[in-house]
Amino acid sequence: MPMSPPAPAAAPRVLGFTSVVAIVMGNMIGSGVFLLPASLATYRGASLAGWLLSAVGAVMLALVFARLSRQLPAAGGLYAYTREAFGPAVGFLVGWGYWLSSIATLSALAVAFVGYLDPFIPSIVRTPVLAAGLAVIAIWLLVGVNILGVREAGRLQVATLILKLVPLVLVGVGGLFYFRPAAFALPAAEASSVPAQGIAAMTLTLWAFLGLETATIPASHVRDPARTIPRATIVGTLAVALVYIVSTVGVMSLVPGEALAASTAPFADGAGILFGPHAAQLVAIGAAISCFGALNGWTLVTGQLPMAAAADGLFPAVFGRLSPRGTPAVSMLIAGLLASALVLMNYARGLVDLFTFIILLSTLSTLVPYVFCSLAVWLMPGSSRVTGGAAIVAALAFAYSLFAIYGAGQDTVFYGFLLLLAGLPVYVWQARRRT
Repeated sequence: MPMSPPAPAAAPRVLGFTSVVAIVMGNMIGSGVFLLPASLATYRGASLAGWLLSAVGAVMLALVFARLSRQLPAAGGLYAYTREAFGPAVGFLVGWGYWLSSIATLSALAVAFVGYLDPFIPSIVRTPVLAAGLAVIAIWLLVGVNILGVREAGRLQVATLILKLVPLVLVGVGGLFYFRPAAFALPAAEASSVPAQGIAAMTLTLWAFLGLETATIPASHVRDPARTIPRATIVGTLAVALVYIVSTVGVMSLVPGEALAASTAPFADGAGILFGPHAAQLVAIGAAISCFGALNGWTLVTGQLPMAAAADGLFPAVFGRLSPRGTPAVSMLIAGLLASALVLMNYARGLVDLFTFIILLSTLSTLVPYVFCSLAVWLMPGSSRVTGGAAIVAALAFAYSLFAIYGAGQDTVFYGFLLLLAGLPVYVWQARRRT
């Protein structure tokens, strides 16, 4: 008969509502938002339609995760929901892909963090070996914080969230005082293409909402998870959507369209118009802190999700080993080693394209769980009580998730699918060990 893995010791429930909201917002607001206004400049007013469409889809997903976390407030979040609804094989594939995607996110955020320090330490940032070393140091610093304790990681997440919001809010709100309707008006010749441009803008903006599900993963450390996680997921997603829209409108009002489209630091340009040339350093600090805070939040995820899968016997037992402080130390050490390797690959001559490719194909591993979780609403305990409103929300979340995968492009889908299948030997090995 199959042998069940030993139950892990009860984790300390140290994350309250504020910390969980900070995890959601901090993991969503990374490095990309500081560049998005430049990518959206050519769409003008249609970019706002793109933001609204993405925000609606993200809120639908947030409502789905809120419902699932009330039904099953278990560690692992989206992995646990998929395993419960579709069985261990699908649950493993979702957990495997999401874990690898999270490790790729760690390396990308570490590289972005170092890049934003260029105005302050250019001699280090522009020397590949030193830059790689600094990125690896950032990874291991936050691995250490998360091993030290979940409470410490939560406090750091709250602090970095406050600091990263400062430049976004200042430039966004300040730009509203300079609001120019002409900056958002489309030429008459393009008026008929507004729907198409809105969808194109949505394809760009939907990536900014990835991470809205991360409050569900450390559920075993959350106080009153059946109540705290749903509220924090919805509040965090709505707050981030508001910040994104206001900051984008502010920047587009401040910086002329052609200059904005060519900008490599749109928020720095907007801050320079508002507060003078030295304000660009404030934005650089905010962007670096944004990456650092997101790096901290995703480090927490890379430890918690495989820990939950190991407790179910789907990941090797080593991932479930807890330190005396109740944290999955070995799991985080493994994630730190893999993320450091990816950083070093990024800075090695000739391997930059390989690093970019890894990030690209791991994107699918973040989106696939959304599809399964949208359908899990009908298969979870108590699913017979799914009302018309809940069914509509789940259907919209499912459609939004499919569109997000479509927007990722055929190469991402193809290679991402291969990445998911590459985990099957691990599942087979674990299944044989369980029997």
